[in-house]
Amino acid sequence: MSKKGLLGLLCRRTIFAAANSFKGLKDSVKYEEAFRVEVFLSLVLIPAAIYIADDYVQLILLILSVLLVLIVELLNTCIEIVIDRIGMEFHELSGRAKDVGSAAVALSMVVFVLIWGAILAHNYSLL
Repeated sequence: MSKKGLLGLLCRRTIFAAANSFKGLKDSVKYEEAFRVEVFLSLVLIPAAIYIADDYVQLILLILSVLLVLIVELLNTCIEIVIDRIGMEFHELSGRAKDVGSAAVALSMVVFVLIWGAILAHNYSLL
């Protein structure tokens, strides 16, 4: 395969993947209230991180902790969608899968609170 052919294939694949990703984000905002709330908070927190951070490492940690919550929420949404697709009737394993996904979101929020708390405490001499 020529370089032009390979490059064209990679470009088409990248565009296709980006379109699917955008659709997934759009659907999550449309159908998932928790994700909408987290997106709204991220639109506030990420700019705030620029003012809170003393250096680039802190800035990256602050932003990554916000993005981590969004990523885990998306994965939790995937679990819930697949479980609901299988059937709406109660099943112990379905409930456990949803609970584990929820626990993952909760742990990502703990990471967020620890990072933001530590950086805020350090930068504003709260410790």
